[in-house]
Amino acid sequence: MDEKDSIERRADKNRRHSVIDRRLGLDRRRGPGRRRSDERKNAEEGQMSDEQFEFLMAIDEYKRKNSRPFPTWTEVLEVIKALGYRKVAEPQSLAQFKKKDKPSPVAK
Repeated sequence: MDEKDSIERRADKNRRHSVIDRRLGLDRRRGPGRRRSDERKNAEEGQMSDEQFEFLMAIDEYKRKNSRPFPTWTEVLEVIKALGYRKVAEPQSLAQFKKKDKPSPVAK
């Protein structure tokens, strides 16, 4: 590529005249009010139950209103109670909630 081509290309002040993302057909500059959050995308894609999404949004609202990026466990419990959850069953073992470990690849 010669110097003349590069100068002409850079001299074009209106290079970004199109704000449409050609891959998705969306306006790239639509602003934060229209973008879906990762949480919303996960919920819509079925990776999160409605109950999980409601809890996540309640925690997010609490953090924003109270300027607390990392709420304490006591504060998390308050949010859970505010959502209407109450202890009604007898305590159960947490062993049933343990995720199965994937075997790690071993180099031999």
